[in-house]
Amino acid sequence: MINITFLPRKFKIAVTVPGDNSVDILTNDIGVVVVSDSDGDPQGFNIYVGGGMGRTHRIDTTFPCLGEPLGYVPKEDILYAVKAIVVMQRENGRRDDRKYSRMKYLISEWGIEKFRSVVEQYYGKKFEPFHELPEWEFKSYLGWHEQGNGAMFCGLHVDNGRIGGTMKQALRQIIERYNLNVRLTLNQNIILCDIRHSWRRPITMALAQAGLLHPRYVDPLNITAMACPALPICPLAITEAERGIPAILKRIRAVFEKAWRLPGTYHDWSSFIWRFKILTSMGSAWARFCNASMMPRPCMAELGLVGDGPNGFQIWLGGTPNQTTLAKCFMNKVKVHDLEKILEPLFYNWKRKRQLGESFGEFTTRMGIEKLQEIVEKWEGPVKAMSQFSLKLFADKETYEAMDELAKHQNKNAHQLALEVIRNFVAAQENGKAE
Repeated sequence: MINITFLPRKFKIAVTVPGDNSVDILTNDIGVVVVSDSDGDPQGFNIYVGGGMGRTHRIDTTFPCLGEPLGYVPKEDILYAVKAIVVMQRENGRRDDRKYSRMKYLISEWGIEKFRSVVEQYYGKKFEPFHELPEWEFKSYLGWHEQGNGAMFCGLHVDNGRIGGTMKQALRQIIERYNLNVRLTLNQNIILCDIRHSWRRPITMALAQAGLLHPRYVDPLNITAMACPALPICPLAITEAERGIPAILKRIRAVFEKAWRLPGTYHDWSSFIWRFKILTSMGSAWARFCNASMMPRPCMAELGLVGDGPNGFQIWLGGTPNQTTLAKCFMNKVKVHDLEKILEPLFYNWKRKRQLGESFGEFTTRMGIEKLQEIVEKWEGPVKAMSQFSLKLFADKETYEAMDELAKHQNKNAHQLALEVIRNFVAAQENGKAE
């Protein structure tokens, strides 16, 4: 047994298999990754240390941090290795200031090499080199899947982690009737386990009737949206999160689709992860109350909101879909009614300037915070931005000059008028076919 009673701060451990980052492995004090042989039999474990999302508002010496590779241990040594790490943190973690008592600050102060050396003194041997791992991937486990033992499991999306009313009653009836085991995911969803194949149809019908839909029928933007409870549950909350996110998501979808309907656009929701989280006070409340394993972790999101006063937020950008990159604070004190002004130019420029397969988070990282801030500050709306697609690039000089002259009489530019002509022509052709 490991006595963690006297640890200076909370201590989180996550375990996963190679490639599966559904547990946000890098955000934990200890991340354990099973390493198996070609037959799938576990041989040992890669260990990450020092992850943590908590920070104290506007104190730069507190920060979110990703876990770092510590080393590999054979399977028979994993408990000894974990015990060594826990005891080392218990004995060396700061106790004079709670803000700095997480393991990440000890590693930041010492460096990973010294940290590893001290842990090895408790462990009694040296860690082996990290084993190579495949690329991480976020997996939601929503929908129906084979469980591997002849049974099935069904992952259910739960908006904001909150379920009640007829949904709750129906879910309880299903669980009791079929005697199902239940798991909760780090994205605040529910997994029903140990389902016989013959039960799939009646369970699917019962879930649908209760409004618990298959993920293919859920707005993709909602699938990865998360919010912490905040008001009225959290005693330190200063603005809405869980109760406010449905309206926020509708507004974000509207501005997203507005940007995506402009010329040259196409829909690609698969690479867009939205995470919403509230900072509950100006002290350590975020770390204390809003950073449990099922909380939103906005610093790993491609787009995250963190409370910054009543009806105000910080905007964080730059996480990646596989949750292996920290986001950065993009803007402070953005009022909730100004979100569209900030997001429209960001979405529009992502649509126009993204590289092939580039997610929103990857795009914002490549562009850089300063460039994005400049884009937002100079944004004059999509009509002005569309003028960059000059008709001069696609028409001869005479045609362009004639179109430009006609456009001036209608207080438009040549590009806008050309688009209207094309749309009217296409509409006329479609009407002709219908007749």
